[in-house]
Amino acid sequence: MRWGYVGVLIALIAATPVAARFFLGLYSRHRIYERPEEVPSRPAALILGAGLRADGSPTAVLADRVRAGAALYHLGKVELLLLSGDGRSSPYYNEPEAMRRLALRLGVPDAALRLDPEGMRTLDSCRRAREVFGVTRAVVVSQRFHLDRALWLCASAGIDAVGLAADRSTYGNRAIWWSLREIPASLSALIEGLRLRLDRMGNR
Repeated sequence: MRWGYVGVLIALIAATPVAARFFLGLYSRHRIYERPEEVPSRPAALILGAGLRADGSPTAVLADRVRAGAALYHLGKVELLLLSGDGRSSPYYNEPEAMRRLALRLGVPDAALRLDPEGMRTLDSCRRAREVFGVTRAVVVSQRFHLDRALWLCASAGIDAVGLAADRSTYGNRAIWWSLREIPASLSALIEGLRLRLDRMGNR
């Protein structure tokens, strides 16, 4: 009988991250848009970091996010782009600056760009967008697999957010790994988001 209880416990532990992933999917399903033209207007687009190549240029994933953000700007959907990523861990690694250079090449004026070099994690990017940059309404730009988690965290930080899926390239087998990684990450994001919400309630 004892082993039966152990089996149930193991099943519950294994199912919890999947349930969190399912919940975040339900939460965000009506907030995600596939095309820039469909996105409702917001003052800002929050573009999340996604790594650099060895030469310091954006990865395909990050470049797609910047291109999607630039499209929003040129369509008049947003007034500025908040470029948030890792710009502090190494003097030779600066995601926001690489994003800025690409955005400039895509025709976005420098005056419409804001850089956050301390967006080390999605949670940090969302929290700092609200607390440091004063963003209360935004379009979050990321790939589809990541948007469920990002939208939940931004909403938990106090941002009225919708998402634009920036899937413009073929990412190969890596996309499968990223999707699998989102299962445990969803549970962590759910807990972090609940903490943010409780903190905000306590500060009112």
